[in-house]
Amino acid sequence: MEIRQKAFERVLRGYDKDEVNAYLQSLSQEWERMQDDIKEIRIKYEATEREVSKLREVESSLYKTLKTAEDTGANVIDQANKTAELILREAQMKADSMVNEAKSKAKNSIEEAEYVSKQLLAEMEERVKMLGQHYKTLELHKDNLLSDMKRLAAETIDRVERAKTAARDFDPDQHLALAKRESKKTLFPNAEVEREIKNAMALPSQEVVKDVSQPVFSSEFKAQRSFFDDIQ
Repeated sequence: MEIRQKAFERVLRGYDKDEVNAYLQSLSQEWERMQDDIKEIRIKYEATEREVSKLREVESSLYKTLKTAEDTGANVIDQANKTAELILREAQMKADSMVNEAKSKAKNSIEEAEYVSKQLLAEMEERVKMLGQHYKTLELHKDNLLSDMKRLAAETIDRVERAKTAARDFDPDQHLALAKRESKKTLFPNAEVEREIKNAMALPSQEVVKDVSQPVFSSEFKAQRSFFDDIQ
């Protein structure tokens, strides 16, 4: 408005009034446009300043958060390292303990197995020794049994041969007469003694009289043997 309403002193042979007014009009319009642009720029600048301020606040907050995160991360990493080291140490201790326990159990198992194997070996040796003695005893029994069987076989064969010989010499009539005399002696035990006494008294005087206190049997009776005696 100041540019449009600007007044100049009039002089002789000065500038063209219309041309000057047109120029002033154009200049004022351009100035208004520039002012509008400046206002718009200032508004944008202020908005930008506000955004920058907000961003700075966010940046500061992010920086603080990042710093806190870094510190927390460092603490977490340090704590994690300490925890991992502690866990690793505990795991190593447990592993060493388990290895030592396994070695001890293996040693005990080996010693127990050796002891049991020695006992089993001793028992097996004792059993083998007993079996050997039992085998020797059985061999001795076998030899004795074979000897007894051979002896019994020889005796049996001898008895059979004697029985065959006796069977060939067996006289049924003679044994029947002998059986009758034995039966008669059983029924009349003193008859044979009396007959012997009578026979002794009838002998000639130069012969010695036999002692009647001793039992007298005929020579025929003594010579006879039973077939069953030979079998026995």
